Amino acid sequence: MAKAAPGPGLRFVARQPILTKDEKVFGYELLFRDGIEDYFCPKDPEAASKIMLDSSLIMGLDVLCNGGRAFVNCTRDMLLKDYVTLLPSSRTVVEILESVEPDDLVMAACQRLKEAGYMIALDDFGVDDKREALTDVADIIKVDVRTTTPEQRAALVKRYGPWRCRMLAEKVETREEFVAAQKAGFAYFQGYFFRKPETVRTHAVPGNRLNYIKMLQVVSKPELEPREIENAIKGEASLCYRLLRYMNSASFGFASEIHSVRHALAIMGEREVRRWVRLVVTLAAGQNKSSDLVLSAMVRARFCELLSPKIKHGESDLFLLGLLSLMDAILEIPMSEVLDKVSIDQETKAVLLGGTGHLRPLYQLMLAQESGDWQGTTELSRSLKLGESEVAEKYWQAMQWAREMSGQ
Repeated sequence: MAKAAPGPGLRFVARQPILTKDEKVFGYELLFRDGIEDYFCPKDPEAASKIMLDSSLIMGLDVLCNGGRAFVNCTRDMLLKDYVTLLPSSRTVVEILESVEPDDLVMAACQRLKEAGYMIALDDFGVDDKREALTDVADIIKVDVRTTTPEQRAALVKRYGPWRCRMLAEKVETREEFVAAQKAGFAYFQGYFFRKPETVRTHAVPGNRLNYIKMLQVVSKPELEPREIENAIKGEASLCYRLLRYMNSASFGFASEIHSVRHALAIMGEREVRRWVRLVVTLAAGQNKSSDLVLSAMVRARFCELLSPKIKHGESDLFLLGLLSLMDAILEIPMSEVLDKVSIDQETKAVLLGGTGHLRPLYQLMLAQESGDWQGTTELSRSLKLGESEVAEKYWQAMQWAREMSGQ
């Protein structure tokens, strides 16, 4: 029986960042699931591609891609019927799947897209690939580092890059693989290597990073000391500025401007002070890191916070759990060092260090939703007695909120 199309308000979405050599976000490959029943939609890539397109229109590329380009998987039917032209050419990379036969009709469709200003990418390109004819119109060629050898990758780069196409290494999961791909001549990199701090550190943690850790430590104490938090904020000029700008924004609508840190803290209240400091420290600490890394930390924090009324978590701060989950990568120090300097409950600490506990399923759900592991999302949602549509909705709300808070 034909399955009914999903309602316009229900969408399951994940994104995989694509970075440049200096680890700046170039764009995102968008991953969608069309409903609760189907995890990956492998039996019907046509339906999956159309759902992806529809979801992109509903959600908006501004929220999904934060100003970067959207890599959109396209089947033969999507190409021939020009469906992808519903998305703006300046923001869209048409990613042609390995299943597409490069016949005359497909070639003509790619030419139309090129003339309209779209970039063309060839997904999962390999040695003796049947889409060889499409390399003449391709801007980007994606090579899977998991299914090719270093020699094969070197040969592909030599043949197609750097003058003909920009080469993209996908499924790059470690720092070593990233460095090797750089040396091999790849221009773009897809994978989660940048979310893992380098394990070898011979230099001390810079002073400003120590300040950020101290700030987190101050607001993680059971009892806030107003004078201590005031002095800590005053000692970091960027935090001072952010606090006063935040409090004088239109969203608060105060009759008169707030000019002092003490006045701002008194108005905010203890809970909001803790929350605000953690957010701003994350933004400040990640200024020289990939913008996706900081944004993801904020999405994780808000996602966990939105689910907190539905999950038993005792005294654990779920917002802090999500935020700290990437702090090792942001500060470039091991997680154990981050947690040594921040006072948090044992349950949160255990999960962040890879241990077990009652918060572990939520932590795993956060990672599954983020990466598009739909089967994992289904199983974990059920174990936590959460509705999958509710989980998808909370994640979407978290993405919107994080984008607004980061000013993107």
